[in-house]
Amino acid sequence: MENSGLQYLLNSEKGTTSLSPNQQLLPLTATVNHQDHLEIGGCDVAEMVSQFGSPLYILDEVTVRTACRQYREAWEKYYPGESLILYASKAWNCLAVCAIVASEGLGTDVVSGGELYTANMAGVSPDKIYLHGNNKSRSELELAISTGCTVVADNWLDLTNLVELADQMSVTSPVRVMIRFTPGIECHTHEYIRTGHLDSKFGFDPNQLDEVFKFVSSNPSLCCEGIHAHIGSQIFELQPHQDLAGVLMDAVTKGSQYGLNITEVNVGGGLGIRYTEDDDPPSIESWVSAIASSVVAACEQRQIPLPKLLCEPGRSIIGPAAITAYTIGSRKEIPDMRTYIAVDGGMSDNPRPITYQSVYRVVIANRMSAPLTETITVAGKHCESGDILIQQAHLPGDCQTGDILVVMATGAYNYSMASNYNRLPRPAAVLVNEGISTIIIQRETYSDLIRQDRLPERLGDRP
Repeated sequence: MENSGLQYLLNSEKGTTSLSPNQQLLPLTATVNHQDHLEIGGCDVAEMVSQFGSPLYILDEVTVRTACRQYREAWEKYYPGESLILYASKAWNCLAVCAIVASEGLGTDVVSGGELYTANMAGVSPDKIYLHGNNKSRSELELAISTGCTVVADNWLDLTNLVELADQMSVTSPVRVMIRFTPGIECHTHEYIRTGHLDSKFGFDPNQLDEVFKFVSSNPSLCCEGIHAHIGSQIFELQPHQDLAGVLMDAVTKGSQYGLNITEVNVGGGLGIRYTEDDDPPSIESWVSAIASSVVAACEQRQIPLPKLLCEPGRSIIGPAAITAYTIGSRKEIPDMRTYIAVDGGMSDNPRPITYQSVYRVVIANRMSAPLTETITVAGKHCESGDILIQQAHLPGDCQTGDILVVMATGAYNYSMASNYNRLPRPAAVLVNEGISTIIIQRETYSDLIRQDRLPERLGDRP
């Protein structure tokens, strides 16, 4: 088992659903069948590639639902007040994912009109949809108002546009808003995904809160339901989240001085996941427990009632629940230097390695017990020298054309950041559960690539 793909499989005597998904490299249902093939959700990965093609996103429904339930049950256990989990859908927003999390009682955090439209079409209740964004268009705000969701005001333009639109649209009830501000808390993560420090494009400066609260309280078309702060993403530390509680409750107290009855507090998300064996994120339960106790203590110190507590996990729900399956193509050996294998995807279906220098683990899905005897560089197929998925992958030395290579923990920010670079069609995605695989995103075709193209008539006759 050691030094083969089998080492990544779960070995829990208590059952997989007791494990925190964000601490696992593979989905909770991962097993190996009698053919030595990797199975997810009771479905053979190699067979799915044969049926649906590759690259292929494979999403395990059990892992998604387990993460949702662990968040929900942890808040019920540790927080004596009301709570609501919002799935941060930017991690993977599509009809099927939005519908699954909604069926588990979660709301949805959206950051664009497109994400809002998708959540709405998936049946998410409008009172559980919260619209974020640092540069919302007027049309996006109109959609939010007409839908009836909550708008997280990020800046002055949001507030002034909301007041103007509420008047133009003759709304019958005030627009629900939350105020987002930067809490001035930094944490150890990639600089691109730190959002809590003062030098950030997101949120009001905390020194502006008096002016903001005064503006909102003087405009009856706005109803300030809550405040929001978010400190970043892929975080393994608990202390920054605990520090956030006091900062938020101070803002609640300040809002009350302007006659605002702030009943909701959103602590953001950011819990990290395991991408390699060295990653050691807290469990979902530990994360919730730490925040809940800190909020309770902060409220007691300030003698204010417990608010409805919201959080926005994304990566920790969807990231560990998916893998990406590729077919190996060419191989290049440079003596005494490096061996490359190339797969049929790359930076267009997973831009995180070239963007964030992200590291992943891989297995050969059709030969899980083969000894890992060689260090190989896994290259994508794009015309870009930096299109390297894995710099140092531990793989069987006899990897060959046609083998199925699986990259783990690709549920978050892979499909959602996918592109058509080099005019590659975006991959299909399947949902697996109890031996059944169902297409949830159709593979794009070449005709899809030119569907929005328009050829001027004067160019149409050229050879």
